Amino acid sequence: MAFVSVLKKYNKSFWTSNTIELFERWAWYGFYLAFPIFLVGSTDTGALGFSNGQKGAIMGTGSALLYFLPVITGAIADKVGYKKILLLAFAIYMSGFYMINIFEGYTLVYFAFVWTCVGGAFFKPIISAMIAKTTNDETASIGFGIFYMMINIGGFIGPFIAGALLKLSWDYVFYMAIAAIGVNVLLTLFLFKEPGRDKDSNSLAYNVLQAFRNIWITLQNWKYVLFLIIMILFWTAFNQLYYSFGIFIDQWIDTTVVYNGLHTVWPWLAETIGDNGTISAVSMTSMDSFFIIVFQLMVSAFVMRFRPLAAMMGGILVLAGGLGLMFSTQSGWLILLGVLIFALGEMGSSPKFTEYVGAIAPADQKALYMGTSFLPIAAAHKLAGWLSGDFYEGISDKYYLLHQEVSERGLQFPTEYSETFTKNDFFAQAAQKMSMSETELTNFLWQNYHPSNIWMVFSGIAVLAVVLLWLYDRFVIGRK
Repeated sequence: MAFVSVLKKYNKSFWTSNTIELFERWAWYGFYLAFPIFLVGSTDTGALGFSNGQKGAIMGTGSALLYFLPVITGAIADKVGYKKILLLAFAIYMSGFYMINIFEGYTLVYFAFVWTCVGGAFFKPIISAMIAKTTNDETASIGFGIFYMMINIGGFIGPFIAGALLKLSWDYVFYMAIAAIGVNVLLTLFLFKEPGRDKDSNSLAYNVLQAFRNIWITLQNWKYVLFLIIMILFWTAFNQLYYSFGIFIDQWIDTTVVYNGLHTVWPWLAETIGDNGTISAVSMTSMDSFFIIVFQLMVSAFVMRFRPLAAMMGGILVLAGGLGLMFSTQSGWLILLGVLIFALGEMGSSPKFTEYVGAIAPADQKALYMGTSFLPIAAAHKLAGWLSGDFYEGISDKYYLLHQEVSERGLQFPTEYSETFTKNDFFAQAAQKMSMSETELTNFLWQNYHPSNIWMVFSGIAVLAVVLLWLYDRFVIGRK
């Protein structure tokens, strides 16, 4: 009953803000989980056929800006007004999704994604601020829980639908993202109410400069800086869910067994999201958000008994195990188990990161510390982009490994992909010349080039973060 009584205390602005967050996450993750496959997939599927290095540069740079720029965009929103900045963010989002869909060249797509991320940077600080402004000490805990739930509902629905739309065309994935943002335009115009803001006589330039001064103040605490540096490792490993996992599934995993199992239980669902008896990589990846929706409350109730730093270490260690299973097997069911383990680790560690930052901040600097907690996430996106680029390609990219094999055999193929000679053409012709089916060639490369070895890198980075956090806890913080 207490829970119900708290729910009745939230006003319309709270629920409007949460609904806007849901549709924004729907659009973003519906696009973002499919984006790496769109960048590197064969052009005859409607994808762009870029290299993993190009994909890593595009995603790493744009995503890093998405998490760094709110220090500026938040100050702009406070000065100009939330409603105006929301509409600006949605205009940038929609134009960005449209440009990414129609552009083909590397430079233009790079620009379009960075442009889209600028829209996200304008959006990101507003809704979380709205939740803070529409809750109080009594309602904040459940309020932010609802907010986190909305994030994951949107983060599940978007990719899940995107996986089904891929059967039709890549175009429909972008249309879906644009439509979801279009809903938010209507919500903002007709339901969003501008919150009260403190009068500020300072100039926008002064406020932006002050934001950077605040960052500098917090970075004087070397212990806090050391903690943020360690957390870069965690977020780098975590981000491989977005940067590398979908491509790994798309290239190496036959999801027929998952489709058949789902079809036995729920034929309509399997046929809706499945394509030619398989489940798309995007739909498989979306299960991370689904597991969070189902298990977050239970995991939160379990980890609340532990210190934040201890919970983080345990959660990251579990996440490392999930990464290992996600990238080390060709079994669709074991990979889904890996995603579940990854999600459990994420639920145990990610929320505790924010809690720990709030706990260690001096009483008069909590807002400053929370404002700098995005820095390791931004840096990790840039590092994750590099790691999932040429580094990943040299170990795990199917087409790169096939180039090595055909070179050793002295087989001749065009050195560059084109509209008339795509990645799929290369693979099909190589299989024919090597007297194998495409499935046999995939298994041959798996067994002889061991692309699954990438799991040791991704899991190893996460484990290194745990070790460094333990040393930090033991010797820097000096816990008795």
